[in-house]
Amino acid sequence: MNDTPSSPADVTLGEIFLAFLLIGATSFGGGVVAYLRSSLVGKHQWIDDPTFVQMLSISQTLPGLNATNMAILVGDRLRGVPGAIVAIVGVCLPGGLIMSAVGVAYGLRGDRPAVTAMLHGIAAAAVGLTLAVTVQIGRKSLQGLSDLGFVAIVVSGVHLLNLSVPYVLFGTGALAVWWYRPRTGGKEHPER
Repeated sequence: MNDTPSSPADVTLGEIFLAFLLIGATSFGGGVVAYLRSSLVGKHQWIDDPTFVQMLSISQTLPGLNATNMAILVGDRLRGVPGAIVAIVGVCLPGGLIMSAVGVAYGLRGDRPAVTAMLHGIAAAAVGLTLAVTVQIGRKSLQGLSDLGFVAIVVSGVHLLNLSVPYVLFGTGALAVWWYRPRTGGKEHPER
C-alpha cells in the first residue's frame, strides 16, 4: 500500500464525487470525521494525516459543517474549483435527500418510544466514532506536553468556562504561534 497521497492530476472529478457521495451516504452524526479520515487518508490516500489535521482545523474554525468545509478543501486541493463543487454536491446530496424523508417520517411517528430509543443509540454510536478518530489523530498529532497543554486550554475554555469557540480557538492559536515561534540559537520551539 502506498503511503504518499495521490497526485491531483490522477484523481478524476467522478472519483471525487463518488467518494464524497459515499461519505455523505454512510456517515452518521458526529462520526463524519471518522468517515472522512477513513476515506480520504486510509482508502484513497488523497491526503496524509498531517494534511487531514490541518484541513480539519480549518474546517472547524470556519462557519459551516465540518464535512462540507472538508469537501470544499479536499476537492479544491485535488482538482481546483470544479473539484470543490463536485465534492460538496456529493457530500450534501445523500443527507439532503435522506433528511427530507426522515423529516416527514419523524413528523408522523417521531413521538414513539422505539424511535426515541433508536435515536439514543445513534447518538451514542456517533460519540464513539468521534472518540475513536480523536484518538487516532491525537496519536499522530500530539507530540509533546505543550500540545497536550493546548488541548487542555481549549477543553477548559469551551467546556469549563463556557467561552465562545471562536474566541478560544483564536486565543489558543495566537498562544500557539507565540509558543512555537522560531527561537534564536537554532532551537525552533520548546519540547519537540
